[in-house]
Amino acid sequence: MTRPLRVSDSIDIDAPAAAIYREVADPAQMGRWSPENQGTRDASRGPLAVGDRFVGRNKRGAARWSTTCVVTAADPGQRFAFRVVRIGPVRPLISAPIATWEYTFEPTAGGTRVTETWQDDRTRWPDALAARFDRLVTGGRLFHEFQAGNIRRTLARLKADLEG
Repeated sequence: MTRPLRVSDSIDIDAPAAAIYREVADPAQMGRWSPENQGTRDASRGPLAVGDRFVGRNKRGAARWSTTCVVTAADPGQRFAFRVVRIGPVRPLISAPIATWEYTFEPTAGGTRVTETWQDDRTRWPDALAARFDRLVTGGRLFHEFQAGNIRRTLARLKADLEG
């Protein structure tokens, strides 16, 4: 069985695309919405540009880790994406393709449809090894299942925050 390498979900938010983009394109703010990401080690710099790097702080249960991420798309009001290229328990020391995260913003009659997408960049991992690792670090689920839940929670919290 080939594992799914991509999951996404969308939500409609009653706010303009440009305003939502400004929040999401500043990864220091992600800790406000994500169940795992706690923002960045970097001070908030506002929306980032293609090529900018940031260090993300993450937590899942008792586990804590950091990642180095590189912005791959920064189209104001339309699309923001970054690739996770390094990971480590305290400092991101291990270089490896890990994941790509993307946010797209589509104007709707009542505001903006925001779509969040996670892509598993561990394409060289055999499916059986990835499945064992995934279940170990997520409490029994595969990453695509686990990330689908994280995406739903992140989008719901983003909506509540920006509409509240």
